[in-house]
Amino acid sequence: MGKVVLFDGECNFCDGSVQFIIKRDPDKVFSFASLQSEEGKRLVEKSGIPLGTDSMILVEEDGSSHMKSGAALRIVRELRRPWNLLWVFILIPYPLRDGVYNIIARNRIKWFGKRAACRVPTAEERERFLDY
Repeated sequence: MGKVVLFDGECNFCDGSVQFIIKRDPDKVFSFASLQSEEGKRLVEKSGIPLGTDSMILVEEDGSSHMKSGAALRIVRELRRPWNLLWVFILIPYPLRDGVYNIIARNRIKWFGKRAACRVPTAEERERFLDY
Protein backbone atom coordinates (compact mmCIF):
# COMPACT_ATOMS: atom_id res chain seq x y z
CA MET A 1 0.00 0.00 0.00
CA GLY A 2 2.89 2.41 0.62
CA LYS A 3 2.45 5.70 2.42
CA VAL A 4 -1.14 6.86 2.76
CA VAL A 5 -2.31 10.42 3.39
CA LEU A 6 -5.66 10.60 5.18
CA PHE A 7 -7.44 13.92 4.79
CA ASP A 8 -10.79 15.66 5.32
CA GLY A 9 -12.48 15.12 1.96
CA GLU A 10 -15.02 17.89 2.57
CA CYS A 11 -12.49 20.65 3.29
CA ASN A 12 -11.34 22.85 0.40
CA PHE A 13 -7.96 23.50 2.06
CA CYS A 14 -7.39 19.77 2.58
CA ASP A 15 -8.36 19.02 -1.02
CA GLY A 16 -5.97 21.74 -2.16
CA SER A 17 -3.25 20.15 -0.04
CA VAL A 18 -3.84 16.77 -1.69
CA GLN A 19 -3.66 18.39 -5.14
CA PHE A 20 -0.43 20.12 -4.08
CA ILE A 21 1.08 16.77 -3.03
CA ILE A 22 -0.01 14.98 -6.21
CA LYS A 23 1.60 17.63 -8.43
CA ARG A 24 4.90 17.45 -6.55
CA ASP A 25 5.07 13.68 -6.07
CA PRO A 26 6.12 12.38 -9.51
CA ASP A 27 7.33 9.08 -8.03
CA LYS A 28 3.83 8.45 -6.62
CA VAL A 29 5.12 7.82 -3.11
CA PHE A 30 1.73 8.65 -1.62
CA SER A 31 -1.75 7.19 -1.90
CA PHE A 32 -4.77 9.00 -0.49
CA ALA A 33 -8.02 8.30 1.31
CA SER A 34 -10.52 10.69 2.83
CA LEU A 35 -11.25 10.37 6.53
CA GLN A 36 -14.94 10.02 5.62
CA SER A 37 -14.39 6.95 3.42
CA GLU A 38 -14.63 3.35 4.61
CA GLU A 39 -10.94 2.81 3.78
CA GLY A 40 -9.99 5.98 5.67
CA LYS A 41 -11.98 4.89 8.73
CA ARG A 42 -10.40 1.42 8.56
CA LEU A 43 -6.88 2.87 8.43
CA VAL A 44 -7.61 5.25 11.32
CA GLU A 45 -8.88 2.38 13.45
CA LYS A 46 -6.02 0.06 12.44
CA SER A 47 -3.46 2.76 13.29
CA GLY A 48 -4.88 3.25 16.78
CA ILE A 49 -5.77 6.87 16.08
CA PRO A 50 -8.85 8.04 17.99
CA LEU A 51 -11.97 7.98 15.80
CA GLY A 52 -13.16 11.46 14.96
CA THR A 53 -9.62 12.82 14.66
CA ASP A 54 -9.82 15.82 12.36
CA SER A 55 -6.22 16.13 11.24
CA MET A 56 -4.12 15.22 8.25
CA ILE A 57 -2.67 11.81 9.01
CA LEU A 58 0.22 10.01 7.36
CA VAL A 59 0.19 6.23 7.66
CA GLU A 60 3.64 4.82 6.91
CA GLU A 61 4.38 1.53 5.16
CA ASP A 62 5.22 -0.09 8.49
CA GLY A 63 1.82 0.91 9.92
CA SER A 64 3.12 3.75 12.09
CA SER A 65 1.25 7.02 11.82
CA HIS A 66 1.89 10.73 12.20
CA MET A 67 -0.55 13.58 12.67
CA LYS A 68 -0.59 17.35 12.37
CA SER A 69 2.77 19.04 11.70
CA GLY A 70 4.63 15.73 11.96
CA ALA A 71 2.56 14.33 9.10
CA ALA A 72 2.88 17.48 7.01
CA LEU A 73 6.66 17.61 7.39
CA ARG A 74 7.12 13.91 6.62
CA ILE A 75 5.04 14.44 3.48
CA VAL A 76 7.03 17.44 2.22
CA ARG A 77 10.27 15.54 2.88
CA GLU A 78 9.26 13.17 0.05
CA LEU A 79 8.33 15.92 -2.44
CA ARG A 80 10.64 17.35 -5.07
CA ARG A 81 12.75 20.44 -4.46
CA PRO A 82 12.34 23.07 -3.11
CA TRP A 83 9.46 21.71 -1.02
CA ASN A 84 11.50 18.93 0.57
CA LEU A 85 13.73 21.60 2.13
CA LEU A 86 10.85 22.43 4.50
CA TRP A 87 11.84 19.25 6.37
CA VAL A 88 14.26 21.45 8.35
CA PHE A 89 11.24 22.68 10.36
CA ILE A 90 11.23 19.28 12.09
CA LEU A 91 13.91 20.86 14.32
CA ILE A 92 11.28 23.16 15.83
CA PRO A 93 9.76 21.53 18.92
CA TYR A 94 6.48 19.87 18.02
CA PRO A 95 4.35 21.85 20.51
CA LEU A 96 5.24 25.03 18.60
CA ARG A 97 4.78 23.39 15.18
CA ASP A 98 1.46 21.87 16.20
CA GLY A 99 0.36 25.21 17.64
CA VAL A 100 0.65 26.79 14.20
CA TYR A 101 -0.95 23.71 12.63
CA ASN A 102 -3.88 23.96 15.07
CA ILE A 103 -4.52 27.62 14.22
CA ILE A 104 -4.75 26.76 10.52
CA ALA A 105 -6.83 23.64 11.20
CA ARG A 106 -9.29 25.51 13.42
CA ASN A 107 -9.86 28.19 10.78
CA ARG A 108 -9.55 26.20 7.54
CA ILE A 109 -13.29 25.93 6.91
CA LYS A 110 -13.86 29.61 7.68
CA TRP A 111 -10.94 30.69 5.46
CA PHE A 112 -11.23 28.19 2.60
CA GLY A 113 -14.77 26.80 2.75
CA LYS A 114 -16.27 23.33 2.82
CA ARG A 115 -17.59 20.97 0.17
CA ALA A 116 -20.92 19.18 0.37
CA ALA A 117 -19.11 15.97 -0.58
CA CYS A 118 -15.64 14.66 -1.36
CA ARG A 119 -14.21 15.73 -4.72
CA VAL A 120 -14.10 13.00 -7.35
CA PRO A 121 -10.54 12.49 -8.58
CA THR A 122 -9.74 12.53 -12.28
CA ALA A 123 -9.26 9.20 -14.05
CA GLU A 124 -5.48 9.72 -13.88
CA GLU A 125 -5.55 10.46 -10.14
CA ARG A 126 -7.99 7.67 -9.27
CA GLU A 127 -5.29 4.98 -9.04
CA ARG A 128 -3.74 6.89 -6.13
CA PHE A 129 -6.98 7.02 -4.11
CA LEU A 130 -7.72 3.94 -2.01
CA ASP A 131 -11.43 4.68 -1.77
CA TYR A 132 -12.18 4.55 -5.54
